[in-house]
Amino acid sequence: MSVPTRTLLLFIMLTTTTHRLIGGSLYWQSLPQLPDKEGFAGSFSGVSRGALLVAGGANFPDKRPWEGGTKIWHDRVFALESRSVAWRDAGRLPSANGYGVSATVDEGFVLVGGGDAQRNFAEVWLARWDGESLKFAAWPALPKPLAQAAGAVVGRTLYLAGGLDRPGATQAQRVFLALDLDHRADGWQTLEPCPGPERFLAVAAAHDGAFYLFGGARLVLNAHGQPQRELLRDAWRYRPGVGWTRLTDLPRAAVAAPTPAPVVAGRVCILGGDDGSQTNVAPTTHRGFQRDVLAYDPASDQWSRAGEVPFSLLTTSATIWQDHHVVPGGEARPGVRSPAIWAAETK
Repeated sequence: MSVPTRTLLLFIMLTTTTHRLIGGSLYWQSLPQLPDKEGFAGSFSGVSRGALLVAGGANFPDKRPWEGGTKIWHDRVFALESRSVAWRDAGRLPSANGYGVSATVDEGFVLVGGGDAQRNFAEVWLARWDGESLKFAAWPALPKPLAQAAGAVVGRTLYLAGGLDRPGATQAQRVFLALDLDHRADGWQTLEPCPGPERFLAVAAAHDGAFYLFGGARLVLNAHGQPQRELLRDAWRYRPGVGWTRLTDLPRAAVAAPTPAPVVAGRVCILGGDDGSQTNVAPTTHRGFQRDVLAYDPASDQWSRAGEVPFSLLTTSATIWQDHHVVPGGEARPGVRSPAIWAAETK
């Protein structure tokens, strides 16, 4: 990062932050909030031509769900440029969309799958920011619609695991897909799925040439035939040419934590997540989700707790912008979104 750009980013943080907290080795500060009073869960995020982009997602703009509010999916895209202290309107998605997989690659910002209230999507889009608006190009579609999947880029391959094929699904998808970015015309390849349970809202990570998959939830039918979540704590690593290896289980469940998880000083860090401890708590008295950081050390195959983050955000993406890990809003409590944007310098 150039000195002027780095200085400007620090200026943005110092002039907008309202809360600073050291979480592990990450020093989190707030960026300018999204220009929406509610904020969004399930937004896509990425970087193109130096601009941080946040797109789509869903919220309850009028009333909370327990007040009869309706969940609305959005198509708005916001951009924060390196020489700006405020977000600007960057256009619209091809359709209202949320809860897909985000990836920043050399070509631009990739949006994979997702869905809305009626259906989940198989479409994949490459978005490029030209300084004034966002331009979209269609990339090879997924073999099936998927939302709430987990994905990450390892080298020049984009991996995607799990997810739901439709709203109201009664079972998650046991699927593992790969797109070779240098041979996109070959489309998505179906690989051996994770040997563990099928899952959605898991956390992915990319580190040292491997793809990691942590936790999430599966759907099981209760005595009344209704799907309910079973929270997962298992951890897995996939190496091309080697396959899947089971790792030490997480100390607690971590559902819908920001993904892909940041890697800090060689450790994969899961930022909070839902551990299920408040599953039966009324939304009006919900205290917010976990804030502790679970750090996985691949060298020792051990977990440790590495401080806390100053936010309680679920069902949100994560990206890297100007040498900072960025978490763009998300679900702060059941039915409540947040427009807050948090950033921590990469280490």
